[in-house]
Amino acid sequence: MPTTPEPHSGVPADPARPGAPEVPSTPVPPTAVGHRPSPQEVRRWRRFLADERAEAAVYRDLASRRTGEERDILLALAEAERRHEQHWLDLLGEDAGRPLRGDWRTRTLGWLARRFGGVFVLALAQRAEARSTYATDADATPRMAADERIHEEVVRGLATRGRNRMSGTFRAAVFGANDGLVSNLALILGIGASGASNSTVLLSGLAGLLAGALSMGAGEYVSVRSQRELLDASTPSPQASAALPDLDVDANELALVYRARGMAPAEAEEHAADVLATYTQQTVIAPPPGIDEHETHGTAMGAAVSSFLFFASGALIPVVPYLLGMTGFLAVGVAALLVGIALLATGATVGLLSGTSPLTRALRQIAIGFGAAAATYALGLVFGATVG
Repeated sequence: MPTTPEPHSGVPADPARPGAPEVPSTPVPPTAVGHRPSPQEVRRWRRFLADERAEAAVYRDLASRRTGEERDILLALAEAERRHEQHWLDLLGEDAGRPLRGDWRTRTLGWLARRFGGVFVLALAQRAEARSTYATDADATPRMAADERIHEEVVRGLATRGRNRMSGTFRAAVFGANDGLVSNLALILGIGASGASNSTVLLSGLAGLLAGALSMGAGEYVSVRSQRELLDASTPSPQASAALPDLDVDANELALVYRARGMAPAEAEEHAADVLATYTQQTVIAPPPGIDEHETHGTAMGAAVSSFLFFASGALIPVVPYLLGMTGFLAVGVAALLVGIALLATGATVGLLSGTSPLTRALRQIAIGFGAAAATYALGLVFGATVG
């Protein structure tokens, strides 16, 4: 797809040749028609040029870590960025100069792509495409602006595949870490506020860590196992598919299967007749749940282990000051600081993966976590005063 500016008019037909067709003109950079771009324009164009080159390199690096269709898609995106690069080269002409470094975010994305690849980098690339300013830039063509919008959706689709593959285990890990951070910080603050001794707070924190980790792991195992069993229960029986050749074609009871699965009576009759007419040994009554549905839930053991380990690691953080011998408000302050940093990290990670603002998610995470801890601390003060 051409991305250079569209010509406003063609070269007029030769008057000496009546009826001669117009010859389309080739877009000419401003520097070639006597108009020198301003220094500000040159700087802006060179910056766009550097960013396009950097983005193309990111897609090539991601493609080098992929195979099959995903690799082809990423290489096609790199080729589209190369066309955009050529647009800025045409505008700059002899002012292109030595290549500049791309935007720091794009360079960081390239570094991550070369070393890791994966869904995190795709999520970052999705946000990078969404930041495009071509729609409001007078020197970028409408086609380039449209390209960038479509690129965002292409990368979103690739990132969604990765999210589906990791979502079950990742969800358990994020929720486990967040629950460990918040619940154990709240537990420690509540007990500490009640006036309990330092050793009591420490033992309570360790007990909360172990009990919470075991509970989270067991809960995740049961939850994911139940979800997968529900999916398996929806899969048609192989014996039912093997019985298709012996069905009474006139009665066509196969249509009842499709009506039970939500089809309208006429549509079910038509589909059943088509299945019977084209039956082979590979024919199944209805397709099983898609692979993506199983991938979305993950494995029960993987989710349980992730939840256990991440809850334990999260719950350990507010206990660290007490393990180091700190007491009183110093221990509380250090525990809150460490938990706050961890909550910011988990919130930003979820924001990156979901394609939303990492800062917004991080601040939301810390607000919820500290809100719960503050409420428990206040209750500890009340109970401590009452019991005391």
